[in-house]
Amino acid sequence: MAQVGVFFAEGYEEIEALTVVDLCRRAGIKTTMVSVEETEYVSGSHGIMVRMDALLSQVDFDGFDMLILPGGKKGTERLEACRPLMEQLDRFYSRGSWIAAICAAPSILGHRGMLRGRRATSYPSFTSHLEGAQVTGRPAEADGHVITGRGMGCAIDFGLKIVEKLLSKEQAEELARQIVYERQMEE
Repeated sequence: MAQVGVFFAEGYEEIEALTVVDLCRRAGIKTTMVSVEETEYVSGSHGIMVRMDALLSQVDFDGFDMLILPGGKKGTERLEACRPLMEQLDRFYSRGSWIAAICAAPSILGHRGMLRGRRATSYPSFTSHLEGAQVTGRPAEADGHVITGRGMGCAIDFGLKIVEKLLSKEQAEELARQIVYERQMEE
């Protein structure tokens, strides 16, 4: 069974984080919500408090197939300031394991040189942080072992792209059908 970690910091964008958690769990992907704050509850950018499955200090990163970073300006800044998480992100990237980020969070990947020569997308005001990327502006983009998403309104596309890459395109399409969502056709 595929396993992912979704990392929550104070100020995360609720829909981006929870849509991914929901879709991954519906698809049968073991999904762990991880607090980088080392607190059981983490508050989002709109004050929605969510109980985490684990604290960062409790997580065995070797059990994850993918690390997922939701956006939200403050949440993104706090994720990027979390040194242990950034060390794991670098390790995952260097060994070719899946990493994913949406909205403001792809800026973290850009700052770390992980988007050079790749197609990527992010929230429009953060595209200047996608250093070396071919910015597409699409709802979700996968290039190599890196997935990026544009923003809250694209959270379903981003979540389905994760399901597609970890499981299969057919399973992502079936999940989209089940939730009555029409995916945008890729060029």
